[in-house]
Amino acid sequence: MHQISKVMFVAVLLAKSMSASAELETYKIDNAHSFANFSIRHVASKLSGTFSDVTGKISIDRSNLSNSSVDAKISLLSVNTSFAKRDEHIKKEEYLDVGHFADMQFVSTKVIQGKNANEGVITGKLTLHGVTKEMTFPFKVLGYANDPWGGYRNGIEAHTSLKTSDFGFTWGKAGSPVGDEIEVTLLIEGIKTN
Repeated sequence: MHQISKVMFVAVLLAKSMSASAELETYKIDNAHSFANFSIRHVASKLSGTFSDVTGKISIDRSNLSNSSVDAKISLLSVNTSFAKRDEHIKKEEYLDVGHFADMQFVSTKVIQGKNANEGVITGKLTLHGVTKEMTFPFKVLGYANDPWGGYRNGIEAHTSLKTSDFGFTWGKAGSPVGDEIEVTLLIEGIKTN
């Protein structure tokens, strides 16, 4: 009888495991429809721009967002402030130093679902300019829908801010025309792969 109980216990665990994996949906980030928009103080105003090359994957459990995860990479080479000469200047060693650090990457370590089933807070490791820091910020799942090309998509929006000095940049020091803090809005669209 004891052996039967053990077998039943293992069967229940396997069933729960299979159920959990079945609920996890994987989405490839569509870099043609995903953006990391930013704004930063410039002299007496603010400068805005975007990084348009965002890649990676998102795993989502709709029934419990806490089981979800993100692994995303942003190419700093894709910076666009609507002025080509400025974009080339930003890429230089004085600012982003894309010759040595062409990408930034975020890998989640924890997701906490909020009171709303489509909102939560995500924590993870952001690597930028050769420095890795833990970051926590809110996000919202905007929805799910079939696309015109036979695929299925989801949309996510997130907001955060970071201090460039935390990642070894020096341009935001006191008296500089460029600020230290960057406000970021992530607009991510994923294509379902499973």
